[in-house]
Amino acid sequence: MQHEIARKRDLLRPNGTLSEAGYATSLILDYDRSAIKANKFRIKEWDYYLVANQDFAVALTIADNSYMGLDSISFIDFRKPYQHTKNSIRLFPMGRTRMPETSEMGYTESFCKNHFISFRKEKDRRFLKFHMDNFYDHKTLDGEISLEDHKGDAMVIATPFVEDPLAFYYNQKINCMAAKGYVNLGDKSHIFHPDDSFGVLDWGRGVWTYKNTWYWGSASGLLDGTPFGFNIGCGFGDDSEATENMLFYGHKAHKLSRVTFNIPTVNGTDNYLEPWFFTSDDDRFKMIFQPIIDRAAKTNLGILCSDQHQVFGRYTGRVVLDDGTVLTIKDLLGFAEKVFNKW
Repeated sequence: MQHEIARKRDLLRPNGTLSEAGYATSLILDYDRSAIKANKFRIKEWDYYLVANQDFAVALTIADNSYMGLDSISFIDFRKPYQHTKNSIRLFPMGRTRMPETSEMGYTESFCKNHFISFRKEKDRRFLKFHMDNFYDHKTLDGEISLEDHKGDAMVIATPFVEDPLAFYYNQKINCMAAKGYVNLGDKSHIFHPDDSFGVLDWGRGVWTYKNTWYWGSASGLLDGTPFGFNIGCGFGDDSEATENMLFYGHKAHKLSRVTFNIPTVNGTDNYLEPWFFTSDDDRFKMIFQPIIDRAAKTNLGILCSDQHQVFGRYTGRVVLDDGTVLTIKDLLGFAEKVFNKW
């Protein structure tokens, strides 16, 4: 059973608990940071954009995690392949980043001496602008990208946590946004064309439990000229009311049930660069994922730990739409990740 939230209302009750758990295809619940009753140090807010084509990608993050802010830029080249990520940490922003309470308007920005990242929503487009000195090998990285805001369906999920009634996860994923712009690394320019480049937004607001592991996968592209993509995920919070698994075809959502991430192992250890396999309990999602590169990062500071593996690659398989139509997918660029955090 996948419970769809149908009535617009506040995300949180007056006592700070989630008003309704389930999924939607737009931000039907209204988020208000000031309504949170949990410890303010536990609030986490972030905007993450990934823009990619068949050759390269850029990922941009602005996060205000209360006791720690994060600005991050990644550049990934699928041809070599190689990737580089550079982060900037801000201590105790405590909401001063002023992350918007909706993705549908406003701007998110973060500035420092040697970098800036800016996200701006205007009418039917999203504008991303960024710069970082000495990003890689003494080279500066900068870029400007505009994304088509197609006004179609998105994946929206409101998820509680069994361990803590004041914890919640409110998340929107927008796939298949046609991208136009550039990324310059040193004196080399990388161009995004809207006929083969697409962006995805991961917009998240919430209060999390201290220790968690999540799995997330996403892809966007064209299938015989029609925009096609998907969002899959599991492992995070109590998803008994709804999962975040959803197909998008022609910007229309098709809800899936549970998707299983089958990551190959060697001697009990995940082998991220071997093919992954995905299945769903409703038999509507079957994929083989062929990895290209693992954007891995590991941090262990005792009480704060993170082990992240965002693996980029290509999906091949089949999906079934709500009306029973079967679509065959071949070499669709995307990613799949497993992330463990204590924070």
